[in-house]
Amino acid sequence: MDHPDIPITASSRLRTHIDLMAAQAVEVAPDASSRHLHNGLDTLLPPADLHGSYTNNRPLPTKGIADRHAYIVGSGIGGLTAAFFLIRDGHMPGENITILESQQIEGGALDGAGNAEDGYVVRGGREMEMTYQNFWDVFSEIPALELPKPFTVLDEFRIVNDADKNLSKARLLEKQGQIRDSSIMGLSKLQQLELVRLFLARKEDLDDVTVEDWFSEGFLNSNFYMFWCTMFAFQKWHSVLEMKLYMHRFLHLMDGLNDMTALVFPKYNQYDSFIVPLMAWLKDRGVKIQYDTVVSDVEMDSDVETRTTTAIQCHTGSGEKTITVGAKDLVFVTIGSIVEDTAFGDNDTAPKLRVNVPDPGVGASWRLWKNLARKSPAFGRPDKFCGDVPRSTWESATLTCKPSPLMDKLKELSVNDPYSGKTVTGGIVTITDSAWLMSFTINRQPHFLDQPDDVIVPWVYALLMDQPGDYVRKPMPDCTGSEILTELCFHLGLIDQVDEVIAATKVRTALMPYITAQFMPRARGDRPWAVPEGSTNLACLGQFVETHNDVVFTLESSVRTARIGVYSLLGLKKQVPDIHPGQYDIRRLLRATRTLNNDEAFLGEGLLRRLLGGTYLENILPLGPDEDTADLRKNGLFDQQISALRGMIEESHTLESAKTWAQGVIDNLRGRR
Repeated sequence: MDHPDIPITASSRLRTHIDLMAAQAVEVAPDASSRHLHNGLDTLLPPADLHGSYTNNRPLPTKGIADRHAYIVGSGIGGLTAAFFLIRDGHMPGENITILESQQIEGGALDGAGNAEDGYVVRGGREMEMTYQNFWDVFSEIPALELPKPFTVLDEFRIVNDADKNLSKARLLEKQGQIRDSSIMGLSKLQQLELVRLFLARKEDLDDVTVEDWFSEGFLNSNFYMFWCTMFAFQKWHSVLEMKLYMHRFLHLMDGLNDMTALVFPKYNQYDSFIVPLMAWLKDRGVKIQYDTVVSDVEMDSDVETRTTTAIQCHTGSGEKTITVGAKDLVFVTIGSIVEDTAFGDNDTAPKLRVNVPDPGVGASWRLWKNLARKSPAFGRPDKFCGDVPRSTWESATLTCKPSPLMDKLKELSVNDPYSGKTVTGGIVTITDSAWLMSFTINRQPHFLDQPDDVIVPWVYALLMDQPGDYVRKPMPDCTGSEILTELCFHLGLIDQVDEVIAATKVRTALMPYITAQFMPRARGDRPWAVPEGSTNLACLGQFVETHNDVVFTLESSVRTARIGVYSLLGLKKQVPDIHPGQYDIRRLLRATRTLNNDEAFLGEGLLRRLLGGTYLENILPLGPDEDTADLRKNGLFDQQISALRGMIEESHTLESAKTWAQGVIDNLRGRR
């Protein structure tokens, strides 16, 4: 058959293979965790989680693509990258794509605004790492913010991070600014077993189970969980399924959890670093964006098996509007929003939430999702995520600081001088004895393109919203910016100098009612797939979309949903890579096991050293803090562990009790208790 969108001169000698490709079924979003790795005639494509340069191919265009249009609801990273994939891989003309944005600016949660006089503001930041296959694929083609062509955002990012490795020297604080030891995870053997049991549990067995349902109180008070909950913004009432997915997704980063060496960060705030260059690329190709456009509903023609979107209902500054959607046109909807209905405050005012009020702009993305869910169960259950605001809320504060005692103290806690342009705190610093569980960070400075040389912009947030402060005896949401700054100064031992600090600091606060809504306990069917069952021309984007193995609250997850939606609706013969396979790498598993064992040798490590030390495979063995490769060839550890095991059996157990103990461990691993 002919392919009208490929010139015959270019395709004539490939006709046989083009026709074969058109007939080939390609699973766009494969699940690597359900496959048994092998080579054979049935494995035409690379393994789903082992994608590399071989998969950087352009798929052939879909028939009639030049005559189709796409409407994208929401201009967050998911919406913008949907437009990118439509153009690059879908071959859709950019002028055929329209983005509908409810605000006056694009970017969604990737924001960054303000100035040095009134104060800068970022609602949140994104901790990033190297295996974001979909995200880095996009930005390997977007022109750099500052370097000349042909350099890309990825090129610029690598220069910054390769030359300036991230590191934290004060991950945990206590007792008015004293650094607390964060060198080990602080897990007992039984608490380590709780983690192992979760790692081995099936995803389908964890519906609606919370973190506190699964773990003991001792585990929740460990260094490990302090690192975990503050770095990822987990609450103990959140989904343990999501915690499990995080364990698998980031297992290869476990030994960088306590000092943040596993992370990479952009030079500037996320809006300037990513949204500005991506928007420039899209606009250069003719993509249109309509601001001040709140999408309230979509109309669909439905039968028993399919649903086809026919119109989009909008509320605009000039009144109500209906956009007609053709059967071959595409619609991409960002469902839910983690930053919607943010309330802002400053030095003198506390933020005031507006939720569930009769205003078209309040809760718009949640209302749209609810309207979709009423049309079919395939669109999920949004109330599971937005129905308990107190449990999905936290607050952040952006500080715009001139020199003061606060900056002197933060310099003490930083890896480099904040004014040096290099890594500063290397990620968040958590105040462990704060009633609010307050954390702060200073990224590389300047954080904004127009930031004066004598200004530093730290960012502060807290997890616990219902507790009075330790000095300011009010919950954080009830506080003005100056009161939040006072509480921070108290915990840094600066309360006697707080007036001087306040005089030199502008504070902009952001109280977000849905910021951790994506972590709320959930079950199968609560989130829609990127292309809900039966949908012929509509896909869902963002943090509330189901994927096989990826996590939420990352740039990568939003980009993944966009890519799956584009490839699926256009029928492109190309796969979206599954998550990085670090969870299956024996080197990473052994390293993580030692890290969780407080960086001490785990049971059986001596035997592994006896077997592999001095062989080609000795590089898979983890080294201790003060060890080098030569130590792997010594028998001391093996002999110590054998003696310890023999003593445990002889002194503490009869043969029968040892069997009982072993069976208990097996039962725990199988989840029978």
